Amino acid sequence: MGVTIFTGGSVLIAANTAASSLVTHALAVRDGVVVAHGDEALALAEESNSTAEIIDLQGGTLAPAPGDGHAHPMFGGLEALGPNIRAAEDLQGILDAVAEWKAANPDAKWIVGGSYDSTFTPRGEFDARWLDEVTGDTPTILRAWDYHTAWVNSAALKVGGITADTPDPELGRIVRREDGSPLGTLQESAANNFLANVVPSFTLEQRVGAIEAATQRYAAQGTTWVQDAWVEPGDLEVYFEAAKQNRLHARVNLAFRADPLTWRDQVTDFIAARNRVRETGAERLTGETVKFFLDGVVESHTAAMLEPYADRPDERGLPNWTPDELTEALKAFDAEGFQLHLHAIGDAANRYALDGLEAVRESNPKREHNHVIAHVAVLSPEDVERFAKLDVIANFEPYWAQCDAVMLELTTPHLGHEREHWQYLIGSVSGSGATVSFGSDWPVTTPDWRPALATAVTRHDPTDPEAESWIPEERVSAATAFAAYTTGIARQALAPNRGTLEVGKTADLVWLSANPLEITPTNIPSIEVRGTWLAGNATYRA
Repeated sequence: MGVTIFTGGSVLIAANTAASSLVTHALAVRDGVVVAHGDEALALAEESNSTAEIIDLQGGTLAPAPGDGHAHPMFGGLEALGPNIRAAEDLQGILDAVAEWKAANPDAKWIVGGSYDSTFTPRGEFDARWLDEVTGDTPTILRAWDYHTAWVNSAALKVGGITADTPDPELGRIVRREDGSPLGTLQESAANNFLANVVPSFTLEQRVGAIEAATQRYAAQGTTWVQDAWVEPGDLEVYFEAAKQNRLHARVNLAFRADPLTWRDQVTDFIAARNRVRETGAERLTGETVKFFLDGVVESHTAAMLEPYADRPDERGLPNWTPDELTEALKAFDAEGFQLHLHAIGDAANRYALDGLEAVRESNPKREHNHVIAHVAVLSPEDVERFAKLDVIANFEPYWAQCDAVMLELTTPHLGHEREHWQYLIGSVSGSGATVSFGSDWPVTTPDWRPALATAVTRHDPTDPEAESWIPEERVSAATAFAAYTTGIARQALAPNRGTLEVGKTADLVWLSANPLEITPTNIPSIEVRGTWLAGNATYRA
């Protein structure tokens, strides 16, 4: 590979560093590595006897490429194969989209789609009979935007054998009518088990196509690394095939889901899976992580809380693990060298996560662990300092840090107004000295880092400059937010050679129309991505 010189704009070497070392005017890349800055980079163009590739930044900014610290790219890609219910603006819009898809696919044996807005009905509970009107006897399942809930029609309930006599599965709920019959809304493992055991799988080619489309979308927004935060055994072949066919347009790290009921058997399985990933030699695919779902989500009263929900005084959520079992499992996977990635929404789940990781640290204090607690949605103020103390990475989804319809209609009424202010404490956790990384949880919300970055800075809808900041004391600077997408992600990705554009670092680059650290925060979503390079290789050019 020859030399590539970027010039004609500004080069953001790193976010959240001293201003004197932050920006330069040119950068050179050779063999996928940053080799020079400024005038030294320009001198390489002269030394190369006109063989260097010169890229004119046209007044834009070259920056370290952002990553996504928590997402579900296969789910996101597969959504395009079903009815477009995400675009619906109300309940009737969902039904219209399903009816339109059924008319266009009359021979489909199942209708599978995602993801609908749970605020369209009280308590986020949807009736199978509503779907029956547009689906008839075609079994149908739609995933809610939170991916912890599903809405099924009567035909699907029949195929799944779910009746009034069916007990709730362990770690799940079947929402019921007053007479005990299933309403049509399935929560947590009730939804996941139905999808795994009843709904037919997409074909291998459909799933490979979904991964390709997802990583192409990431490349087009400048993202070069993604944490797939929920991988089942059957997903491995999909990723192997995508890598084999050169259809991965971003790096993906796989997190194998630990089952609270069978995790002991999974230890050897996950070691074998990790070895298989390593043996492929695929530069863009790793499998170093184990995922733990500690609880559900606030909106369905399944997030694990230290105190009861404000609107359900007898309910504290649905934890998936006992603290002792969680700690034992964390220690077992850590001992095998896995990175641990813990989904924790409620304040109880976050405390259990921190307690468990503290025990892990004490059992093996000599190793750098790089473990992650994802979402950190509701955090007791007593636990803020523990992230830095235990050196745990806090992975936030910053786009959620705004007072939107979900927050107003579901989240806050469930939590109560005191705990409302315990949500997404990005400023406090970052200010304590902890490593913070950012993610999207796509397809729960947009994978685009630009509106999410703006939300972290403003704490309000980034499209509304006049909106009031929500919990404004938790705002962070644009430099801190961009560092969470770059240097924070580099640590989470176990890649110290990435995250900045310092000499010697891997050339993961994004060419932007403006510097996100200098532009008005509400204008950050309008920044154009003009090019993306992964280890010096272009994965996207506008």
